[in-house]
Amino acid sequence: MDTHLCDELLEEIFRRLSPPSSAAVSLVSKRCRRLLRSSTTSLSLNFPPPYNPTTIKSLSTFLSHHPYLSSISLTGGADPLLLAVTDSCPNLRHLRHPGDPVSPFSLYTLSASCLHLTSISVSLSRPLSFHWLPCFNLLKRLSLSFTGPSIEDNNLEIEENRDVSDLELNLESLSLRGISAGDSALSFLWRNCRNVKNLQLKSCDSVGDYPSFSKFLKFWNNLEEVELRTSRSIVDLVLLKLAADCLSLQSLLVHDGGNKEGLLHFINHTKSSFKKIDLRLPLDLENAHLIALSQNPNLKNLKILRLESCCLVTGEGLKAAVGEAMEELALINCDVVEREAGLLAALGQKLGNLRGLDLSHNEMMVGKDLVSMVVSCGGLEEVRLRGCGRLSDAAVIAIVRSCRNLERVDGALTACPEEVSSLRPGTRWCIAGRKVGPGSRGPGLRPHLPICKLRIVIVSV
Repeated sequence: MDTHLCDELLEEIFRRLSPPSSAAVSLVSKRCRRLLRSSTTSLSLNFPPPYNPTTIKSLSTFLSHHPYLSSISLTGGADPLLLAVTDSCPNLRHLRHPGDPVSPFSLYTLSASCLHLTSISVSLSRPLSFHWLPCFNLLKRLSLSFTGPSIEDNNLEIEENRDVSDLELNLESLSLRGISAGDSALSFLWRNCRNVKNLQLKSCDSVGDYPSFSKFLKFWNNLEEVELRTSRSIVDLVLLKLAADCLSLQSLLVHDGGNKEGLLHFINHTKSSFKKIDLRLPLDLENAHLIALSQNPNLKNLKILRLESCCLVTGEGLKAAVGEAMEELALINCDVVEREAGLLAALGQKLGNLRGLDLSHNEMMVGKDLVSMVVSCGGLEEVRLRGCGRLSDAAVIAIVRSCRNLERVDGALTACPEEVSSLRPGTRWCIAGRKVGPGSRGPGLRPHLPICKLRIVIVSV
């Protein structure tokens, strides 16, 4: 093979190899190692200290052997490693550096050398400054984590950014982690990110500069997706502004920190026509919120509803919240599924258009209710059942028998694969991490089962 295949064909083969296999290619020959490196477009590296000139040079040399790298995730010290990437990866498009904070100087240098960057994920230390950001002309996705002690007055940074406050950045996705009350320099982002469609706030105690943030939500109407994770201090404020000013929202996610009254006000008064709502609020979500979903005419066409660990809701609220237009429903670790017998069957009667169902980690859920629901949802394409320990093989087989469009089942299966594949001749079953049969030990894979044209069902633990 090493002598009869051209370089282009070998490179295409190497691109299709899984990571464990591709790692061994470099041992075949020098040519294979060279072609493997030239065909590699993505790397994830953990580079521990020390960061002396010799180790940095070694990293630069290693990266220079991968001329077509477009994506790199680098864990380790900040500036020395980032400068090595800058010198060796001119074609870089995606950079993820979750390690120590990087300096503005390193970011300036990066912008001058890596002209094609569209995605950056880095950490910044306080005091914050964003005067380097306009140098990345093609940047679409920006993810920033803020570290260091909170500084109550960032007037220096505000003055520093005032000269470029009329810029229009091309960012479409903005993710910010760890905003504190003293981060007034964020006004630069709120003033200039007019094209943001996806906004993520994680572990934030503040929005930095409130007037600029309010203007951001009120006047820039491109916002389609908002995610609030572990940010209880600002959830009420953000939801209030979204309900009053945003008309273009399609997706809302609130995890691990909410406000009952603020969430209810938002659901009652939002003017956006949502397609997806994702909530993980164990003690902040009640039936009143779910009933309000059904009463707001702008939410009548909700396509996706995901609830996780919501222990205060009951079947009454769920029955009110789901509608005929819904295409995906997730009730993850929601004990109402286990508390109320017949609830799943009742929900199935209203979900004729359902395509995806996720009931993962409902330990005590029994198969009878689930099968009754699935029979009513014949168009299901994907079912997730991880962590549902009481489900029997018979229940899983009944699900497969009922859903002719099923493409994936993600759950536990202990039955023999031939028994399952016999339900649908010509179907390929990829069965991983399961027992071959009752009483047997260890995984058993059968790679020679019949193969169909399109339908592939994956059954895993």
